Amino acid sequence: MPAYEYLALNGKGREQKGVLEADSLRQLRQLLRDQGLAPLSARPTRQKPEAQEASARDWLAPLRGLLAPRMSTSDRALVTRQLATLIGAGLPVAEALLAVAKQSEKPSVHAMLLTVRAKVTEGFSLASALADFPRAFPKLHHATVAAGESAGHLDLVLARLADFTELQQEAAAKVKQALVYPIILFLLTLLILAGLLGYVVPDIVEVFADSGQPLPALTSAIIALSDWVAAYWLLALLSLLALLLAARRALEAPAVRLAADQWLLRLPVLGRLSRGTGTAQFAGTLSILSASGVPLVEALRIAAEVLGNAWLRQTVSQAAVKVSEGLSLHESLEEGGCFPPMMLHMIASGEASGQLDDMLARVARHQQQEAEMLMSLLLNLFGPLMLLAMGGLVFTIVMAILLPIISLNQLPL
Repeated sequence: MPAYEYLALNGKGREQKGVLEADSLRQLRQLLRDQGLAPLSARPTRQKPEAQEASARDWLAPLRGLLAPRMSTSDRALVTRQLATLIGAGLPVAEALLAVAKQSEKPSVHAMLLTVRAKVTEGFSLASALADFPRAFPKLHHATVAAGESAGHLDLVLARLADFTELQQEAAAKVKQALVYPIILFLLTLLILAGLLGYVVPDIVEVFADSGQPLPALTSAIIALSDWVAAYWLLALLSLLALLLAARRALEAPAVRLAADQWLLRLPVLGRLSRGTGTAQFAGTLSILSASGVPLVEALRIAAEVLGNAWLRQTVSQAAVKVSEGLSLHESLEEGGCFPPMMLHMIASGEASGQLDDMLARVARHQQQEAEMLMSLLLNLFGPLMLLAMGGLVFTIVMAILLPIISLNQLPL
């Protein structure tokens, strides 16, 4: 049964939007009238026939990518958990999708799930329906759900997928929560320095400049810096924004992004953090795909697409090719030289014992814990370092103001 987006007037004469399922537009209008609504317009949630969509796929791909509906990690985890619970309780997939759609309080999620249900009722698989929303349900979801459907264990696969998504959500929430205090402190430091250099220093030091006495070198330097900030702050801000945009544009080039990510992995602390985060993400994704019955080569290719670091992504893609040629997984990853030895040893042990899924899950947990500890250490150090830097800068400005006062007091009467 297709889903329609409608616009109608309620009993108070106000416009009301929503999504309803109906066999035809005529039935939709009747359903709206039964609810006391006066229909104004309606259209299917999928406007193009499959043939037209296939012919226009190439030149509309960038536009569809920008306009495609999104779903936050928390919403995706909640939807996946609810689907796993309902399907595990014995409800058909279409009924479970309808129940989750009604449960959702966000109109975008509600409309998206009804569209997925409409395609499922037309005879398509759940994985195929989810693939229509790549920005809401990434490729990991498509492949895992497809494997669960083919194996007949969709509820178990969805439950495992919900666990994985909830772990991602918790990790992202911890990072955001830990970044609140350092970001506020950094912005406060910038505002204090801008206020001192732009307003306080010029008014106070002008008194000493009129005395005709030579100013200390530190005071002269602070005055010059204050004048520059007052005259060119807008130009400096625009230059900084232009530099950031140029760097972002340059990183869109595959070669530049690959070189930058490779250089990032070589840094002492940030490289270790990036490597640990990428390793945990790769191992966790590969574990859930492999446990769901996805072939190893295909699972490697999907796990490579999930990685954010371009160098790690290239290494995993090359490993997928070597695995398809008959090489073992740990040997293929070892040749790339990007992953920690402990992970390679555990993968080798898992391949030898036939427990690769469990070993990958252990590697993911260990690397995630190590990355979180390192991130926590860096954030705990960042706060005191920012306080010291702010104190040092404010002390320097205060000394630039006090030095002329001390010099005037030492002048002979």
